[in-house]
Amino acid sequence: MTKSRREFLTTTAASAAALVTGVNADAQAPPPASTPAAGTPPAFGTAPAVGPDISAATIAEAEKLVRVTLTLKDRAQASGNWREAMAGTMERRTGPKKVVLEPSLAPASQWNPVLRGMSAGPERSVFTRSKADPGPLPGRDEDIAFAPVTALSRWIESKALTSERLTRIYLDRLRRFDPQLKCVITLTPDLALEQAKRADAEIAAGKYRGPLHGIPWGVKDLLDTKGILTTWGAEPYRDRVPDADAYVVKRLHDAGAVLVAKLSLGSLALNDVWFGGETKNPWVLEEGSGGSSAGPGSATAAGLVGFSIGSETLGSIVDPSMRCGVTGLRPTFGRVARTGAMTLCWSLDKLGPMARGVEDAMLVLNAISGPDAGDVSSVPSRLDFQADGPVAGLKVGYFPAWMKESPATDVDRSALETAKRLGMVPTQVSLPDWPYGSLNTIIFAEAAAAFEELTLSGGLDQMKMQVADAWPNTFRQSRFLSAVDYVQADRLRRKVAEEMARIFQKVDFLLVPSLRDEMLSISNYTGHPSLTLPAGFIEVAEARSDWAPDPARPLAKFSPKRRVPHGVTLIGRLFDEGTIGRAGIVLERAFGVRVERPKGF
Repeated sequence: MTKSRREFLTTTAASAAALVTGVNADAQAPPPASTPAAGTPPAFGTAPAVGPDISAATIAEAEKLVRVTLTLKDRAQASGNWREAMAGTMERRTGPKKVVLEPSLAPASQWNPVLRGMSAGPERSVFTRSKADPGPLPGRDEDIAFAPVTALSRWIESKALTSERLTRIYLDRLRRFDPQLKCVITLTPDLALEQAKRADAEIAAGKYRGPLHGIPWGVKDLLDTKGILTTWGAEPYRDRVPDADAYVVKRLHDAGAVLVAKLSLGSLALNDVWFGGETKNPWVLEEGSGGSSAGPGSATAAGLVGFSIGSETLGSIVDPSMRCGVTGLRPTFGRVARTGAMTLCWSLDKLGPMARGVEDAMLVLNAISGPDAGDVSSVPSRLDFQADGPVAGLKVGYFPAWMKESPATDVDRSALETAKRLGMVPTQVSLPDWPYGSLNTIIFAEAAAAFEELTLSGGLDQMKMQVADAWPNTFRQSRFLSAVDYVQADRLRRKVAEEMARIFQKVDFLLVPSLRDEMLSISNYTGHPSLTLPAGFIEVAEARSDWAPDPARPLAKFSPKRRVPHGVTLIGRLFDEGTIGRAGIVLERAFGVRVERPKGF
């Protein structure tokens, strides 16, 4: 018969006391327990002892990881009943009653970016496209390939261009240029041509589905595609074939878009190295395209797809959009359902478009917005976007100190002046000087939980990147994060969200240097939408990298310097992508850099 917790302690008290070092052991041992009277509730620290023996010295070493200091007496007491008090909490994983947590199972706690008592987003749903005439269809295939979706869709709608022809143009370019760029994991020519022919037949019959009908696109290879490899860019999953389409894939199929390629991502959504190599920036082939939406950034910039879908947890749309000179739209957390997407961080992951223009990105966002039962964090939302709407009088928040120091450039400062010239009102804002890096406790813990099985089984050893700043090491380190600090980081997250709410009472949107670390962290953790768009060009003397400096991987030096695109980022109110889209279109026209292309493509 199984012993009760109290009976078990009676027989183990002596051995528990023997573990104590540094103080009187007898004083720290749990007292012998008699049979409890009926109605006595269970008590903490009275479970059967499990797990390996530990000592006060074990506690002392663990203190270094979480940066707390206990007294000798405290260590002795903590180690004296650890096996009875704490080790049993690991039973879900260590057994004997193990429980499998399915990959689709989300945590019970959910991040809601909308604070209590506040409403977010527009009062109505309105979507008005621009009415600009795209002009005649270009004679050269490459000119067609680089055209924005706004033009491609008009040519297809008017039957000046067929989806099949456009699809063949992109498939040919994908085959020709992928050996240089390494941006494609799986090409989908059979599916693409089938969808293109169907689109042409529907349009010929007068069944036009909308601006994405017949438009070829590529998707970051962390969104499931039925019967088609979805590898997450990682060696352990390179043969993974899902049996259903992701929610976003379904929405784009319904919109009549044509899937031409599964595009690369940094392994398990980190940086730009996957099992096929490093995805390259078409503007500077000696450097990576940025991560982790590496393939979408590279392929879109090189004119290999009409648009693409990327994802962001902590900069993965902003970074490659900035480096490759494309427009990336990271939606408000919860606007776009993530059903069928690889989970890295339940409370941070977001899916969004990467395109060659602001209106293109808005067209795609309109098609993929919506909740799904498979994503418990997704919510219904409204989108009020008017492509030709006024911008005069919009208050543009900016951080004066950030504009004067790296990573800001003259392009960033000029963008703010352009906004002012267009009738917008630059408005100084500020944030407290808090340790925003502490929020990363959340992503480290959630990501390590998402890939716990891969970590504990040794599957991480299969991954190419084993440097200190790659996921394998981070997932292992994260096993030792403090649960208390996780909760405190979550509370800090809400405190930061309150500060952002305060700022947005004063301004309509923020204009910030795209790679400013504080805002990348803050706006991702608070769930605010961002729009990154090319605003000019800078010169670089060295290749850029997402990886920590490593003497074993020196970066290429350039003499003379290389001219590369540089973008700015607009941060909007929650669920107010329409405002940053409207402002972005006007700024894009004023910047006048969108039409430039990387040489050789």
